[in-house]
Order: sequence, then structure tokens, then C-alpha cells
Amino acid sequence: MSSLSLTVRDSSTMLRRNLLHARRYPSLTLNLLLTPVMLLLLFVFVFGDAMSAGLEGGGGRAAYVAYIVPGILMMTIGSTVVGTAVSVANDMNEGIIARFRTMAIHRGSVLFGHVAGSVMQSVASVVLVGAVGVAIGFRSADATLLEWLAAFGLMALVALAFTWIAVGMGLVSPNVEAASNNALPLVVLPLISSAFVPLSSMPGWFQPIAEYQPFTPAIETLRGLLLGTEIGNDGWIAVAWCLGLTVLGYRWSRARFDRDPQ
Repeated sequence: MSSLSLTVRDSSTMLRRNLLHARRYPSLTLNLLLTPVMLLLLFVFVFGDAMSAGLEGGGGRAAYVAYIVPGILMMTIGSTVVGTAVSVANDMNEGIIARFRTMAIHRGSVLFGHVAGSVMQSVASVVLVGAVGVAIGFRSADATLLEWLAAFGLMALVALAFTWIAVGMGLVSPNVEAASNNALPLVVLPLISSAFVPLSSMPGWFQPIAEYQPFTPAIETLRGLLLGTEIGNDGWIAVAWCLGLTVLGYRWSRARFDRDPQ
């Protein structure tokens, strides 16, 4: 077998292993899903009318549902990949990685399995949270099939980028508690983006913090694809963020993984 065939075979085996873990122990994924769902329901039904006042033209709760759902979908990705950091840290501490190192498998397949499994879980989580959004009134009737495909592609790319970052966080964490804490910025960053209110409604000193981070251009691009709002340069900026974070996360994870004792 060629090197590529061996890599694909071993990575597929590790992917099945991670999907089996997710199926047998769903509590972590469900707990991570709870945060975006609760925030969606809270901001729509408790704060919706008040928060819609900050939108251009107002529009009440219905307009705010359309505004907030794309942001919550991106936040779902950030929340879900925290489980990847915890899972990687758990493998490192239980010694299974040391056992894998003694086996005739491709070294990178362990990480590739975690990444592929996490991206699949992130996409599934986005679909579930999106279903909740539709149930409470979110509609995207004007989006074409191409725009829907582009939206899913964007969310998959964001999931890939932050999954590699989460893998690196898991590898450098001494235990699962530290991994969960280290990955906390992936949950916090969407909270200080344009997910809940427009940048123009924020204090002037805070706007650069919310604008110059990876989640805001991704959220604005997703809104443009699903709702027909202006995308501008946000699309290219979002893709650049994702590609840069993917390369950074991959190189960091591989370097840290290869530096561990064999």
C-alpha cells in the first residue's frame, strides 16, 4: 500500500474510534450544545424586543431572530470544539497515545481522526441548533441553493480551523480540566463579536475588539449568505482567518505531538 493509502486507512480507523466514543458518551456534546441553545432562547424570548431596538429599522422579535441565529450557529461551533480539546487531553493522560505510538500506524492519523470527528460533530450540532432556530421563527427563504452550500462550506471551514486550534490546546494541557479552561476563549470570542448586536451599537473603544477577530467576519458572511445582507470584504477576511488558523493549528499540533516521548 502507498503512504497515502496507509494514512487514509489509519485515519479512517481513528475517525471511527472517535465517533464511537461520541456515541457511547454523548453527555459532553449535549452539555456543550446546551449553552448556544439556552442563549438563543434567552435572547429571543426574554431580550428580543429590547435588543431589536439596536438593529437598523427595528423590527421587533422577528427581526432579532433573523439577526441572532447566524451568530448562534457560529457560537455552536466554538462550543463544540471545546470537547475536542478535552478528548485529546484525555487520550494523552490515559496513555492510549503512548500505545498508539508503539503500533504500526501513521503518526498523524491520531490527530486526523480527532479533527475529522470533531468537524462532523460540529456540523451535526449546527444542524440541531439551526432546527431550534427554525422552530422559533428563523427563515431564509431568499437564499439560493448555491448560497446554502456556501454557508455550510463556510461553517465547515470555521469548524476545521478551530478544531485544529482545540487539538493543540488539548495537547499542551496537563489534564482535561486544564484543556477545558484553555479552550474557553473559543466560547468567549463569539460573545464579544457581532453575534448579538451590531458593531455600530457598541462603544467606540470596544468596536475594534469585536471587529478584528475571526468570528465577526464569519458571522457577517453567514448573515449575507442566508439573509441577503451586504457581505463586502467579510467573506475574504473570514476565509483568510480560517486558512491561517488551520495552518497555525496544524503546525502547532503536529510539532507538539511529535515532541512527546516515544
